[in-house]
Amino acid sequence: MNRRTSLVGVIALTTGLTLTGCSSSDSEPELKVSGAFMPQPVSDMAAGFLVVKNSGGTSDRLTSVTSPLSDDVTIHETKDQTMRMVTSFDVPAGGELDLRRGGKHIMFMKLKQRPKQGEKVSVELHFEKADPIKVDLPVKETTYNPKKQ
Repeated sequence: MNRRTSLVGVIALTTGLTLTGCSSSDSEPELKVSGAFMPQPVSDMAAGFLVVKNSGGTSDRLTSVTSPLSDDVTIHETKDQTMRMVTSFDVPAGGELDLRRGGKHIMFMKLKQRPKQGEKVSVELHFEKADPIKVDLPVKETTYNPKKQ
């Protein structure tokens, strides 16, 4: 009886692991970026804004951003009128990460040059699970602020 119970347990465990493996491959993050822009910088610092939409069945995390514009690119969050650097942002399954003025955003420090309105700034977004995504941020007027739909 003890041997039979062990066999049933092994079969149940193996079946559970197999089903788990199948379901996770069907629910990977599916990320798409839209609404990207950078207000024209007025100093050696700049900010970047965009939306990462996740139509997949698994959440992900934006962990870093790189760009040839600066060797010091970080992600920040503004709460209660205080800006602070963070290590990552959640990109929920079936949801989105909205980087916008007054909230979560990308910070570029010690710019190698100041991009002008009409130019584009290349960035690469790095995620915990998904492959990196390359995005061009169009440089807009300094006061540009798109309306949320």
